[in-house]
Amino acid sequence: MQLFFSPNISESDSTFHFNKDESRHIAKVLRKRTGDILYITNGKGWLFKAKLIAAEIKNCSIKLLSQELLPERDYQLHLAVAPTKMNDRYEWFLEKATEIGIDSITPIICEHSERKVIKPERFQRIIESALKQSNQCYLPELKPAMAFSEYLEGPFDGDNFIAHCEETDRKSLKSQLKKNSKTTILIGPEGDFSTSEIELALHTGFIPVTLGETRLRTETAAIVACHSVAFFNEGS
Repeated sequence: MQLFFSPNISESDSTFHFNKDESRHIAKVLRKRTGDILYITNGKGWLFKAKLIAAEIKNCSIKLLSQELLPERDYQLHLAVAPTKMNDRYEWFLEKATEIGIDSITPIICEHSERKVIKPERFQRIIESALKQSNQCYLPELKPAMAFSEYLEGPFDGDNFIAHCEETDRKSLKSQLKKNSKTTILIGPEGDFSTSEIELALHTGFIPVTLGETRLRTETAAIVACHSVAFFNEGS
């Protein structure tokens, strides 16, 4: 199944018009023709089956044939991850985390962060593309970037963890996870969280964890955390 994404399509629609960019992709790049069947999601859990009734480069339109609200995952995962110095590594994380399964992401600016400015519009496009590629119908939420101290003002619920590299008392993440729960994990920048940031997180109630015995890059640590939660909940 090839999946298309449009945030504006609704379960109350009988027909729908794609925007110019998506229309061009459908008609010129994919060479879809009138009568072809398309599958579309709005990122809110809905999967629509539709027939293409006009295949124009600037204005493709469809007639909706059926719709289904797909169930959400039994668990929720939020990752707060510091932007990486090399922007393409963070983009890789966003793509792979979306493919694996994640609910929301917050870029956090830390004391050791070498990148303090991000491009949310580009990040959003990468997430949307990964959603379509992986045939999912729930779009992860990209939250606004914020300073680490501001992020820790909360509020928080569920199980909250901070993954860091300091040689202190840390639990294995896999030993702390719970089935079908809401989980938040903090991942620091190159150079890790500062000691004061770790102390602030612990004071806020975050549990210190390790993701393994090797030292991981920021984007690798984030993917390991994401996959660990997904794998732990598999089949639950």
